[in-house]
Amino acid sequence: MKSENLIVARNLVKAYRLGGEDVVALGGVNLVIGHGEMVAITGPSGSGKSTMMNILGCLARPDSGTYELDGDDVSKFDEDQLALIRNLRIGFVFQSFNLLSRMSALENVQLPLLYQGHPEPEIRAREALDRVGLSDRIHHEPNQMSGGQRQRVAIARAIVTDPLLILADEPTGNLDTRTGQEILQIFDGLNREGRTVLVVTHDEEVAQVCHRRVLIRDGQIVNTGPAILPSGTAQDSMITLNPDA
Repeated sequence: MKSENLIVARNLVKAYRLGGEDVVALGGVNLVIGHGEMVAITGPSGSGKSTMMNILGCLARPDSGTYELDGDDVSKFDEDQLALIRNLRIGFVFQSFNLLSRMSALENVQLPLLYQGHPEPEIRAREALDRVGLSDRIHHEPNQMSGGQRQRVAIARAIVTDPLLILADEPTGNLDTRTGQEILQIFDGLNREGRTVLVVTHDEEVAQVCHRRVLIRDGQIVNTGPAILPSGTAQDSMITLNPDA
């Protein structure tokens, strides 16, 4: 049964030992994100937004506090349980794409399904690549693609498992302005289909595309706006993509 909110973080604290001193990256953060939101986490360098992303993405655990993902307190899960959560419930999109260079787009997108033992990984991967406008480039390797195409492959890999949460870390950081805008259109379309999208960014234009902004400074959330859920249907949000971007 789906919980009322997708993300509920309470009093998250995370510190690191640097140069013989404890540096507090998060100092008691509280955050609630509902199903179907598109939220930007923003803040200056060193503000704690990357630490927040790592915890919300189950890549790290807080020193104290709780993090519930769809009703499960994953902050208490062990490493194997966290790995399973990352594979089944979270789709990641990174600034550097994180694609395997000697694999085709189709093979890269299939990987999460192979880890799951999915019975039809190729069919699902082809559908995901078609969703991002790359059905004619499924056999291309990353070095045969533009930056925009590689990011589309990364998005297809992120959505192929039908995750609860899409977590994007500076997804347009390595792209030119036009291509970056097209990538943001894809995220907007996915959100309008009902997917929850969380974007970590320092880019003002990226933040403006999201429906809510969470601002972090010095390990504290200093501002968070009200939730504005997208309107329209999946049909309304279909986007014509330029696969050469």
